[in-house]
Amino acid sequence: MAEQVALGIEESGAQTRARVRTVPPVSTVCEATADEVPASGPPYATLDDLSECAGLVLGSPTRFGNMAAPLKYFLDGTSGLWLSGALSDKPAAVFTSTGSLHGGQESTLLSMMLPLLHHGMYLVGLPYSEPALVHTRSGGTPYGASHVAGEAGRAPLTEEERVLCQALGRRVARAAARLGGLAC
Repeated sequence: MAEQVALGIEESGAQTRARVRTVPPVSTVCEATADEVPASGPPYATLDDLSECAGLVLGSPTRFGNMAAPLKYFLDGTSGLWLSGALSDKPAAVFTSTGSLHGGQESTLLSMMLPLLHHGMYLVGLPYSEPALVHTRSGGTPYGASHVAGEAGRAPLTEEERVLCQALGRRVARAAARLGGLAC
């Protein structure tokens, strides 16, 4: 999903560049986190990544109708950005995936929005003027892009889900451009 959102950002027509990042896992024993550099995949997000971006799109799998603990732990560490207003007046959006159709997509999206609102960010959703939102029979909500990954977590994105992820990226990129910045 993150790659599709990034594709939408880069193909938005605005002068934008997407940065795909992940957050480190959180230990189940204590609040210790993983090594500084992941073994594979995107690099770990830093507070500098957030402060340098003109737009932000967060994604998380659903865990009991809420964002996953590693993202919550990362966001809990953004107090310095909140105090300085570093994220204020920037556009933001969210996306998620669940194991089942009724697995808590919308509540997860809303849970990710709360810290963004506290940071003073402008939330960008998906309007029903996006035809894929009207026609989807799997993921996709006005609150943000979503995907039904299935119990094994491996189901590919449907065409509508892919289109909605890209549309969300385009909307954030356009909002960032209108606000005078580049989306990441």
